[in-house]
Amino acid sequence: MIRQTRHLALAIGLGLFAAIAHAQATPAGLWKTIDDESKKEKSLIRITETGGVFTGKLEKLLDPSAKPDAVCDLCSDDRKDKPVVGMTLIKGVKQSDSDKGRWDGGEILDPNNGKTYKVRLTPGEGGKTLAVRGYIGAPMLGRTQTWVRVE
Repeated sequence: MIRQTRHLALAIGLGLFAAIAHAQATPAGLWKTIDDESKKEKSLIRITETGGVFTGKLEKLLDPSAKPDAVCDLCSDDRKDKPVVGMTLIKGVKQSDSDKGRWDGGEILDPNNGKTYKVRLTPGEGGKTLAVRGYIGAPMLGRTQTWVRVE
């Protein structure tokens, strides 16, 4: 009886651990962006999920040389001349039908050049990192940044 109780407790504990690990392996959360060229911390992006659709907003600029009141003067859509802090940079991302460990189908804005790209988000290291690939056309025609989970 005691042995069965221990096995049951172990199974429940492993199940809870797996559920927590799975919850962390989504793009939802607060992410620190790292510039892929300079390797410097640039910003904090909060990705949220509503009805299976993920959206990411720039929450804070970390680069000391960045202007806190920066606007997206190169944007060509409704974000033109709007403040970068608080701006939605990622839109319309959903979990991939073909790969449940990947989220895609949306777009990402680079506020430095005002251009939007297709985006693919792939959590790694048990949800501690996020590979963010922006591309035009096919995913092989793009670049990837690795973001680090803050929360």
